[in-house]
Amino acid sequence: MRQVVISPGEDGQWVVECPSLPGCISQGATREEAVTNIKEAIDGYIAALREDGLQIPEEKFSTLIVAV
Repeated sequence: MRQVVISPGEDGQWVVECPSLPGCISQGATREEAVTNIKEAIDGYIAALREDGLQIPEEKFSTLIVAV
């Protein structure tokens, strides 16, 4: 299980990233598409780490919402 951050991009796409996997970023035309795409990106990222015999980073990301 991984936490992701999703936000609207400047081009109308939704941008989603997985902070616990550096560089694991995707996007989609809708939020749902972006979430589907990041799931595939996370699977591919972890598969590549396993293939290379590298350690898979633990999930250590937490969020905080600040009201301004």
